[in-house]
Amino acid sequence: MRACFVHAAAVGNALLGALPQCIKSIRHRSIQFLPDPELFPAATMASGVKVTDEVIAVFNDMKVRKAQANEDEKRKRKKAILFCLSKDLKNIVLDEGKEILLGDIGNTVMDPYQDFVKMLPPDDCRYALYDATYETKETKKEDLVFIFWAPDSAPLKSKMIYASSKDAIKRKFEGIKHEWQVNGLEDLKDRRTLAEKLGGSSVVTLEGSPI
Repeated sequence: MRACFVHAAAVGNALLGALPQCIKSIRHRSIQFLPDPELFPAATMASGVKVTDEVIAVFNDMKVRKAQANEDEKRKRKKAILFCLSKDLKNIVLDEGKEILLGDIGNTVMDPYQDFVKMLPPDDCRYALYDATYETKETKKEDLVFIFWAPDSAPLKSKMIYASSKDAIKRKFEGIKHEWQVNGLEDLKDRRTLAEKLGGSSVVTLEGSPI
């Protein structure tokens, strides 16, 4: 089997962000590895991926906070949700059943942030939206956070496909102020890491818990 030579500079920053640390550390050299016959065709295919109308509708609903919404509408509002690639790698779709509703909080969900962390698959990539509620020293705030989950334990093929498809979903999520790429549970478990993303040292609570 003939070896493939790929120059890391041609892979692009998005792909490099999803590669293991040992590969990122030599980004200015040529990398030699045995080819996976599915790896690069799949990554190329994913670069033309489409975002389904359902995904866009969920984002628009989470972005617009309706002041006049009734209690039933508020309960159905999504606090967090995951998105994944379809099996044929052609679309970004809702990850079935992977969501937290505002109505769940206080009933089946005691700590929405910790439940969100538990939703993420340990060995595969995902995109996510998390509606963070936090307090700074001056005021209370709510902000949407777009998260690209690419754990070190995920297959290289998955990391490359999700990295090359990330721009497709980001283009649909207009107005997102906070983006976070996470490569391991240790970066997520401590809520202070997200607090830092949201407002640095000015954040004093996240989801009602002190920082």
